[in-house]
Amino acid sequence: MKSTETYSDKISRLQLALQEADAVVIGAGAGLSTSAGFVYTGERFEKYFSDFADKYHFKDMYSGGFYPFETLEEHWAYWSRYIYINRYMNAPKSVYEELYDLVRDKDYFVLTTNVDHCFQKAGFDKRRLFYTQGDYGLFQCSVPCHRATYDNEDTIRRMVEAQGYVIGKDGTLVLLDGITPEMKVPSELVPYCPECGAPMSMNLRADNTFVEDEGWHVAAEHYSEFLRRHQNMRVLFLELAVGFNTPTIVKYSFWRMTHDWPDATYVCLNYGEAYAPDEIKRRSICINGDIGEILSMLESQNH
Repeated sequence: MKSTETYSDKISRLQLALQEADAVVIGAGAGLSTSAGFVYTGERFEKYFSDFADKYHFKDMYSGGFYPFETLEEHWAYWSRYIYINRYMNAPKSVYEELYDLVRDKDYFVLTTNVDHCFQKAGFDKRRLFYTQGDYGLFQCSVPCHRATYDNEDTIRRMVEAQGYVIGKDGTLVLLDGITPEMKVPSELVPYCPECGAPMSMNLRADNTFVEDEGWHVAAEHYSEFLRRHQNMRVLFLELAVGFNTPTIVKYSFWRMTHDWPDATYVCLNYGEAYAPDEIKRRSICINGDIGEILSMLESQNH
């Protein structure tokens, strides 16, 4: 009973903090998409990558993304499936939509290391989003010889269809009965840089070849300006499922600003890693649990 009351009390405190906040800064990590059903292992991995798993013996999508395939045709067969199901298909659960309902009437901004575009698909204003680590929906030159990115939706769709998949009316990827998917794409679909002719790569921050294009810099400036305008107000820093792979982008910066800004509140929602340092604990709300469940509880209290 004590544990239940404590959990409920934290939910109520968070509800009040959201109501009183002048602005909300959301910092989102990979666990938010996991809560929404974008998992990279298990049944979902087996459904779309069992052929690659059988041939190369990796056991999750993430590991497969680093595999040194011998040809670009096979590389893009794997990556086109990967990109399509994690960027162009909708998440199985409505976690992002519930989050949007929670903040849609607030002055908000989103800082995220996620690259799956779920925020915009849920209705968040793209001018209030900063994707720091790239976007599954963009190609870039692998060199890179120039600092531009290119939308890849049409090419990715053609790649998955060339492997034998059918895209349903609801956007889902379907393999018809009796069809064995190709593990390569036609050579004419392999993307090359229009400037230097080098192979294209994904616009993902994996090393120093990552392209920060014009849109990236505009979003970075929007975020900086949002912080400048609100630093003397009641700001709620809402950290959602951020781990310690890249803690400096969201977690450490949120801790620092909460410490430095007298009217700021820090909220950490995380499954197993809800924590705040001693210096800001008095102005922190840390809830250990599944974010989807926490958002549902908040939504039910609103009604």
